Amino acid sequence: MTATKEEFFSPTKLSARDKAAATDHRARAIIAAEASQREKKTEKLKLLRMEREAAEAASEPKAAPKKRKVSKDH
Repeated sequence: MTATKEEFFSPTKLSARDKAAATDHRARAIIAAEASQREKKTEKLKLLRMEREAAEAASEPKAAPKKRKVSKDH
């Protein structure tokens, strides 16, 4: 099996507009994927933070309210 030029190179050239459209499409796909990953990470971290705060709140005993001193000087 011999390699031919047609296997490696496209026989037709793409126009500048087609190249720009393909690049734009790929860039937008990458940006959307990164945004999706960032949102998933944010949700995961938010859930972990809320769980940690709930655990801390449950483990801390509530302090009794301090009594106010009443002054007898009128």
